[in-house]
Amino acid sequence: MIFPATGLYAITQTEGKDADSIIQEVSSALKGGACVIQYRDKHSADKTYLAKQLLKLCKNNHVPLIINDDAELACQIGADGVHIGKDDGGIAATRKVVGSKAIIGISCYDNINIALQAEKDGVDYVAFGRFFPSSSKPLALPAHTDTLLLAKTQIKVPVVAIGGILPENGASLLEAGADLLAVIGGIFDHSPEQSAQAYITLFNRK
Repeated sequence: MIFPATGLYAITQTEGKDADSIIQEVSSALKGGACVIQYRDKHSADKTYLAKQLLKLCKNNHVPLIINDDAELACQIGADGVHIGKDDGGIAATRKVVGSKAIIGISCYDNINIALQAEKDGVDYVAFGRFFPSSSKPLALPAHTDTLLLAKTQIKVPVVAIGGILPENGASLLEAGADLLAVIGGIFDHSPEQSAQAYITLFNRK
């Protein structure tokens, strides 16, 4: 499956929630217009079960499922791709695990040079952030819109912005050069379908 060129990138909110609740919330986010789902889960005792259920849901909606930080799980269930950070083994090693057709995305924080090298190494998208205070990564270093402006002129793969993004502040990131907005709490803290729709209006204004 091809990674979308633009749109809402929903990342699961799993803390304190059972599998059925997570699946229902993701289903609602898809109805609201999310075009990518990332399964991010730091605590689940049965990631494989939930990942398989989310993959079925995503396939039914023709949307890619990306697994966070776990290339082995992505390979095991046949997910569409994996998202890696600076401590997750590198692009070449990840590609060996997930294969040539899988989507690979990488966190570049606020560093355009990481993104440029990652693009040369064959990633399918790059992600910058956090742009605003974030409850999911409260200690993450801030990123700046100047980085998105640089990326817009130098990076050919899709650029994802992440970190505390709300419908009220997301437009500034799209204007600076982000192609996709990655969101956790802004979708799943409230009604996921309606929340997702609020973000979609930002893309409709582009």
